[in-house]
Amino acid sequence: QVQLEESGGGLVQTARSLRLSCAASGRTFDDYAMDWFRRAPGTEREFVAAIKLDRNITTYAPSVRGRFTIAGDNAKRTTFLQMNSLKAEDSAVYYCAYPVYLRGTWTGDYWGQGSEVTVSR
Repeated sequence: QVQLEESGGGLVQTARSLRLSCAASGRTFDDYAMDWFRRAPGTEREFVAAIKLDRNITTYAPSVRGRFTIAGDNAKRTTFLQMNSLKAEDSAVYYCAYPVYLRGTWTGDYWGQGSEVTVSR
C-alpha cells in the first residue's frame, strides 16, 4: 500500500513559477518511479512528466518540455515538479502517480488527491 499527497498548488500569474511536491509513504522501493499528470476542465487527463529515481531518468510531455523540471529526494520519498514560465493552459489539477509493476508488466497506479494550479491571464 502506497499513499501519495500533493502540495504546493495555488494561484499564480502568467510567466511566473510554482513548485509542486508529492510525498510518498507506505511500501515504496528506494528506486521507485513517479509520474505527474494533470486534468483541466473539459479535457482528458494529460501526462506531464515522469522520473525513474534510481537512475534519475526523466520524461516530459512536449507541452511542458523546457519549462517544467521533475526531480526527487529519495531519502524523503518526495518528488518535485518545478513549473516555470507558466501559461494559462497549464491551469489544471495536478496528480502524482506511483506505477506498480508485476514481473515487468505495469498493473496500475497509486494516485494522490491532486493539487490545483490556476494561472491567471
